[in-house]
Amino acid sequence: MTATEFTPWASLAGGVLIGASAVLLLLVTGRIAGISGIVRRLLPPYGASAPLEAAAFVVGLLVAPLAWTLATGEAVKQTVTDSLSLAIVAGLLVGAGVFAARGCTSGHGVCGLARLSWRSIAATAIFMTTAAATVYVVRHVVGGWPWA
Repeated sequence: MTATEFTPWASLAGGVLIGASAVLLLLVTGRIAGISGIVRRLLPPYGASAPLEAAAFVVGLLVAPLAWTLATGEAVKQTVTDSLSLAIVAGLLVGAGVFAARGCTSGHGVCGLARLSWRSIAATAIFMTTAAATVYVVRHVVGGWPWA
């Protein structure tokens, strides 16, 4: 298992860009930048009346890595499992969490915390605690990702 690279400046820049995009979306559309809600507005039964800004926001998410590569000449570094079954299980678990929390990490963790929403504070505390416990167990108890 390799060590996680510490990237404070890149992380700070990413956080500033995420925060700025959330504020801009709220100012322009009056909507919270929760990715699950934005994507949901593009799918049936809402898809026929989906606003252009929802589609533009999702396109921006998909185009951003290409823009980064063109601007810097560096490929985006993202680690994703090669295991299709693991990806499916992870996707289903994330979907269940989004449904149970009535929103996703971006909606609760970025926008909800900024608005001091008690529901978002609780949701963020739960998913951050779960994420930290998962990483600890995998790295220190199991000794690495068994499927890697």
